[in-house]
Amino acid sequence: MSVAKALILACCFVASTCQAAEVAHTGRSEQEEAIRGVVEQFRTSLMRKDKASYMSLFFSEKPEDIGWQFVSEDTRLEHIRKTKPDAIKARQIPTNNFVGLIDSAVAAKEPREETFSNVKIETDGEIASVSFDYTFLANGKKMNWGKEMWQMVRTEQGWKIFSVVYTIRDQWSRG
Repeated sequence: MSVAKALILACCFVASTCQAAEVAHTGRSEQEEAIRGVVEQFRTSLMRKDKASYMSLFFSEKPEDIGWQFVSEDTRLEHIRKTKPDAIKARQIPTNNFVGLIDSAVAAKEPREETFSNVKIETDGEIASVSFDYTFLANGKKMNWGKEMWQMVRTEQGWKIFSVVYTIRDQWSRG
């Protein structure tokens, strides 16, 4: 092998080792970083009431194409049943969807914000599952919180949210 080929191979080895070391050091791949970017864009577009930015995060702009479901915590549900005896844990409400969330934030006079912690991402680079703890704030006041999970797909336009499920805990909830 010539010195030039050996030098090229050594450079390639060092470059790939550095890239692997970076992923090992941060624990995050390029795709995971892109997904974290979507989570952050979701947060900031809601806070800024930027509907165009928010809507660009979803696989489709049609509410019927995106799964969106909440589940009430038991103690919260007991409280709701005092005034709505037919309430159930996971009711499908057509107006409760991703478009309704941004429209209500845009229409609200006070600030709206959703904060995220304990973000966990599992991906093979083409599909992803994202979970985190969230807190929803209206005018700085904690309104509800829980666990949220997204299913995502990587498209030619980047990572898109395909479905969202989340629990709702509030002032009447345990924990």
